[in-house]
Amino acid sequence: MRESRFPPGWDEERVKKVLLHYEEQTEEEAVAEDEAAFTDRTQTVMQVPTALVPAIRELLAKYEAELNRDKENRNYSLGNE
Repeated sequence: MRESRFPPGWDEERVKKVLLHYEEQTEEEAVAEDEAAFTDRTQTVMQVPTALVPAIRELLAKYEAELNRDKENRNYSLGNE
């Protein structure tokens, strides 16, 4: 079996949806989206050395996987399989 070209959780359909979103977005919508990223109190934007990006991505993937596991465990314990 061939290894996927996409990161975990991504497939060709998801990539196409994201591309379509940004291709159809007006400049005003793009600016509003960028500005919203800086006002969202649940997110942080920061500069990091490029060399650290792979390690940060790995850490975020582990964090997201743990959140998904916890969510699945809660659903299972509530009988929402």
